[in-house]
Amino acid sequence: MEARSCLGPGVDCYSVDQISLGPDAIVSQRAFICTASHDYRSPGLPLTTAPVEIGADAWIAAEAFVGPGVTVGAGAVVGARAVAVRDVPPGAVVVGNPARVVSHRQTERVVTMRGTQR
Repeated sequence: MEARSCLGPGVDCYSVDQISLGPDAIVSQRAFICTASHDYRSPGLPLTTAPVEIGADAWIAAEAFVGPGVTVGAGAVVGARAVAVRDVPPGAVVVGNPARVVSHRQTERVVTMRGTQR
């Protein structure tokens, strides 16, 4: 977790592999960040793992799911209850199951009222 990133109440980080949050990244309440699954093609269903990366200024909204190996780009938004099983481009706003791009947002840092950059 980098500077000013945060995990809201009830966030579940199934961290069998690495989970990284860039600066100012937000993961809202009851979201699920998952770094493992099982190989359904193999009879023994062996465990598979892949890291999850959440970029700077990204927001994972309430009860969203981010699956193994997914990178959420800088400034992107994964909407409430969305299911992100593929990478989310920087600045994209995704919703639904499976998550799909519905919009884009401004990703440049802005100066806050206190004079600090965000």
